[in-house]
Amino acid sequence: MRDSLEAYSPLVWSLARRLCHDRAEAEDAVQEIFVDLWRSAGRFNPAVASEPTFVAMIARRRLIDRLRRAGRRIAPVAMPEGDVSSAGMATPAAPAELSEEARVALDAMRSLSDEQQRVLQLSIMQGRSHAEIAQITGMPLGTVKTHARRGLIRIREALDPSRSGRPQPAAGGGA
Repeated sequence: MRDSLEAYSPLVWSLARRLCHDRAEAEDAVQEIFVDLWRSAGRFNPAVASEPTFVAMIARRRLIDRLRRAGRRIAPVAMPEGDVSSAGMATPAAPAELSEEARVALDAMRSLSDEQQRVLQLSIMQGRSHAEIAQITGMPLGTVKTHARRGLIRIREALDPSRSGRPQPAAGGGA
């Protein structure tokens, strides 16, 4: 085990530093991971994956479990001042300041159904999972996934005129 600890500690440490909030948390996570690796060693099958892949897979799973247990969420960001639409989206105070792409994206978001807007806001702005969104909104999980997928498709089509059949502006912008 000593050889394994020395061989795989850089790999596990780099994963932990990327996914943990601070050094102390990463150190705790690395210790937990190596204890779990010791317990899971009997499950290793060289026909399925290499030893480094097995170690990385266990480490990644444990780190994600840690993040979920901690209930981390993306810190809320202050919304721009201005009117708030019925779906809770802030309307910019000075639309002229928005880039054309941002304006198109905002228009596309506004064109979505209220349910699609709510699902995408919870997902993108709050970092919620589909299961969490289903619990918050009371929608079935499949419905949440459908709203997210269809909403993103509509926004992508709005941002990429070639997907929606709209004519593209001429290069150079001259008339």
